[in-house]
Amino acid sequence: MAGMSRRSSRPARRPARTATPPSSRACPCGSGGTYAQCCGRFHRGEAAAPTAEALMRSRYSAFAERDEAYLLRTWHPRTRPPRVEFEPGLRWTGLEILATSGGTAFHTTGTVTFRAGHAGGELREHSRFERVGGAWVYVDGDVG
Repeated sequence: MAGMSRRSSRPARRPARTATPPSSRACPCGSGGTYAQCCGRFHRGEAAAPTAEALMRSRYSAFAERDEAYLLRTWHPRTRPPRVEFEPGLRWTGLEILATSGGTAFHTTGTVTFRAGHAGGELREHSRFERVGGAWVYVDGDVG
């Protein structure tokens, strides 16, 4: 029979399933692009987020990917915690940007209001961003 060897009674092994490569899987931020071309390039340090909204999206993706280094790197020095605590088992399921103010190349501050879904609920936050050394960083936010 197909898949069986005459010398063994074990069935032939099926090729192992591989995870979708980062270059082709959808970005967690919901942009519609691939992770590699969207937030992945920010996480890898190949580019800086050009707007406060882009930084917000990339930080959401960093939470989904559990990329502590990126989150700390993009947190304002005056409000940055010593480390990021990820809630065990929490799986982020989607991001919706509700409003933005400022946060473009012409601004030094900006805000983004968003809703982030997760298994079991959602987080809603009004986040504040500033430019430090020309790069957007997360300052803080009001949850609610």
